[in-house]
Amino acid sequence: MKMLSTLQTPRSTLSRFSLPSTFTSHSHSPTLPQPSLTTPTSPPQSQILSIRHSLLTRNLSAVDLARSYLTRLRLTEPHLRSFLHLPDDQTILSRAHEIDRRIAAGEDPGPLAGVLVAVKDNICTADMPSTGGSRILEGYRPPFDATAVKRVKELGGIVVGKTNMDEFGMGSTTEASAFQVTANPWDVSRVPGGSSGGSAAAVSARQCVVSLGSDTGGSVRQPASFCGVVGLKPTYGRVSRFGLMAYASSLDAIGCFGSSVADTGILLHAIAGHDRFDATSSKQEVPNFLSHFDLVSSLESKPLKGLRVGLIRETIEDGVDAGVVSAIRAAASHFEELGCSVNEVSLPSFSLGLPAYYILALSESSSNLSRYDGIRYGNQVYADELDSLYGDSRSKGLGSEVKMRILMGTYALSAGYYDAYYKRAQQVRTIIKNSFKEALDQNDILISPAAPSAAYKIGEKKKDPLAMYAGDIMTVNVNLAGLPALVLPCGFIESGPAGLPVGLQLIGAAFDEGELLRVGHIFEQTLENGRFVPPIVADSVE
Repeated sequence: MKMLSTLQTPRSTLSRFSLPSTFTSHSHSPTLPQPSLTTPTSPPQSQILSIRHSLLTRNLSAVDLARSYLTRLRLTEPHLRSFLHLPDDQTILSRAHEIDRRIAAGEDPGPLAGVLVAVKDNICTADMPSTGGSRILEGYRPPFDATAVKRVKELGGIVVGKTNMDEFGMGSTTEASAFQVTANPWDVSRVPGGSSGGSAAAVSARQCVVSLGSDTGGSVRQPASFCGVVGLKPTYGRVSRFGLMAYASSLDAIGCFGSSVADTGILLHAIAGHDRFDATSSKQEVPNFLSHFDLVSSLESKPLKGLRVGLIRETIEDGVDAGVVSAIRAAASHFEELGCSVNEVSLPSFSLGLPAYYILALSESSSNLSRYDGIRYGNQVYADELDSLYGDSRSKGLGSEVKMRILMGTYALSAGYYDAYYKRAQQVRTIIKNSFKEALDQNDILISPAAPSAAYKIGEKKKDPLAMYAGDIMTVNVNLAGLPALVLPCGFIESGPAGLPVGLQLIGAAFDEGELLRVGHIFEQTLENGRFVPPIVADSVE
């Protein structure tokens, strides 16, 4: 097994390629056959584009590719427990065979053809269970696919399975799952983060190519940091929430995981756009997120010259691990080397975000989860009286973390406390939005750690929920403001068998995902010692 020193070779740069027209105008229907990608002059950074090139040039079949990933998945899954539901191998191979058939017939198989995509268990899938990590929905099979899943399938993606998560998205470690605890691929004694820990671990361990998660207060970005992968939380409304089990409806967003910025951008492009089934989805045009992914060596010596970067001062002060601060400051220095002007900016309202977030999120969850009562939704416990049926079904079906959050949310909304808690939290939310707007008027992007520490030990914070909640301080403000944020690995701290990754968070203006992806891609490609492959798969990943 390779150790840290052998994992630190710089990443290869992404070759300039001609994009299929699928990505030049936004569409969610497979397009007619288009010219294949030009032959890369160096290994492409994007696994998705590399897969497409290999399939269209007949250097690789979709069936062989699927078998390769399934082999790695079966070998690593007993150690990681990333997935709650996996179809049998033959189901996946039959879908791969259909892709090979379409290619042989001269048809365009779609921009995600052959790409194995994992889906968080709170995103509905018609062909496998969707339980939200909860016993109350154990065995539930939705009659439809979430819009994001439907779009992935339409573009040729293969759903490889449903990933483990904290029950209904309530947690930061994936330990609150009702079924199992997922381990971090960098050190199986540590958590992968949460609530989308299974999706992050699956990408990190190369059990799939990309994955979908959900982000209510950092549930994509924090596990991306812990697992050393790229995680993107889009602008609120950029991606349809239809088919996402609601936790806090004004904060929830479906997000993307990938092993590179390019893969994350391709996946976002596939699922973004207005959806008539979601009244909160935006009609804002979806740009071609790949249009700026050029070969880094073809750019000028200062490819980000003139970019104004604001380092949020409150995110590198007391309470943040020294190793994390050191990695973020090194990332800021790298931005300066790329031509950026980097200045510390103060957001005085930053510390107010955590209490405001938990009041709002828990209040909304107490309303959203009232539907799981054994009558409308959820497994039913037999009882002689209706009140007992409700109470027993919820008591036995819901976990302790979910019950606690429902009670806290109900309290905040109760008569006599609404103005003191919920109304005031909404006022704080407006202050935070304005604070971010002012900072982004003066800076093109803001940067911060994605979490105040690297991944911690399984069980370390389970008995101290306040300490676990405090770990969300870097991410919750972004959800309150409805902004996009990209997390990508920027360094390591010394710990575990091969060090632990540290994630850098890039925050942009609303609907400015394209700029975040452009900046993140250049940062990623020029970062020295930036190969983030965990030891559990290092020997099998080039």
